[in-house]
Amino acid sequence: MKEKNQYLIPFILVTCLFFMWGLANNLTGVLIPHLRKALELSNTQSTLVDTAVYFAYFIAAIPAGLLLKKTGYKNGIITGLLIFSTGCLLFIPAANSRDFTIFLLGSFIIGTGLATLETAANPYAARLGPEESATTRLNLAQSFNGLAATAAPFLGTLFILSGKELSPEELAVMSEAERVSYFTAEASSVKGPYLIIAIILLVLALVFYFRKFPEVEEVGNNKQESGSFLAAWKYPGLRAAVITQFFYVGAQVCITSFFIRMAMTGGGMGEKEAGSYLSMYGALFMIGRFAGTGLTRVIAPPRLLAIYSVAAILLCFMAIHLEGSLVVFALGALGFFLSIMFPTIFSLGIKGLGQHTKAGSSLIVMAIIGGGIFPVIMGNVIDRIGDNIQPGYYVPMMCFVVVLGFALWNMRRLKVKS
Repeated sequence: MKEKNQYLIPFILVTCLFFMWGLANNLTGVLIPHLRKALELSNTQSTLVDTAVYFAYFIAAIPAGLLLKKTGYKNGIITGLLIFSTGCLLFIPAANSRDFTIFLLGSFIIGTGLATLETAANPYAARLGPEESATTRLNLAQSFNGLAATAAPFLGTLFILSGKELSPEELAVMSEAERVSYFTAEASSVKGPYLIIAIILLVLALVFYFRKFPEVEEVGNNKQESGSFLAAWKYPGLRAAVITQFFYVGAQVCITSFFIRMAMTGGGMGEKEAGSYLSMYGALFMIGRFAGTGLTRVIAPPRLLAIYSVAAILLCFMAIHLEGSLVVFALGALGFFLSIMFPTIFSLGIKGLGQHTKAGSSLIVMAIIGGGIFPVIMGNVIDRIGDNIQPGYYVPMMCFVVVLGFALWNMRRLKVKS
């Protein structure tokens, strides 16, 4: 009982981090179509926001792992919060100048902070209690990431999206001063939300600095062997998880980055209405996370992952081939089935790593770069076929086939009964 009480407050505070980085990640679903409009970008150009964030994950993951090994989870979390807040503050000069390069720099710095936070918080949440309940505990913490998936599109739609979508013909008849005023107003709407996020992050950093946290120890079979990236990479489960996370995150980011434009072009909706349906996706994602916390207690995680992967493949196929609002409902339903994928892949990947857990965590976080690669591929496909969004969803559908393969492999490896 005393050990549970010792872990309760730290677990609650760490769970707050899941909400904050979920907020940042899920705001990009609003930010990408908004910047495409405000800065007059192509589909491919707009997805460079994803590339900046997830390339930062790739670059920062190993340094974050080294930082954790040297300073521990708490200092890694504080460092991540400070970097994250710096990136958010850069959105203010970026909006003032309408400079896409500064937006990309801010996004890269945000991604660096997120990589540091995720490298620390995912294994820390998993270790704040008995190992046998690590997957359930990680799914519970990730449920608040799901809560952010609901809150971010709602807040982004409310405070960032204007609902003004001018056609090329309408823009052509405007004077230069009117055009500048319109685009400046559109770009400026990001400043308030990102300033508030930066302030909250700084407050959290102070809380973590002054609060005492338990530094859990990784227990390995060989006491003489220190945790290392090369030693961690020797574990087949970790290697498979790294590859799978690469494809999964790519699929998830593809779906959210083009959701609003899909709802507008495929579902015939306005900008604000499309944003509200992205919130529906987020709500189902949140419900799925909380449901997954209970389901992983009664259904083996690899089996549940396999079931959800099949559902995701079918829903992508429906979104590609259906018409009108049915397309949007299919995409929205994906939120529920994507919900448990990241934490389940993560927990299966670090299972049995012992003292190599921190290094293994870094390698899985590096795989998040898939979120910066697949949306660019999808954007390029869409641009090449005349801005037709629907066929682009073959890209995430194929990614879910890889997730299904990982789930089935783990069912055999861990001897999960069919």
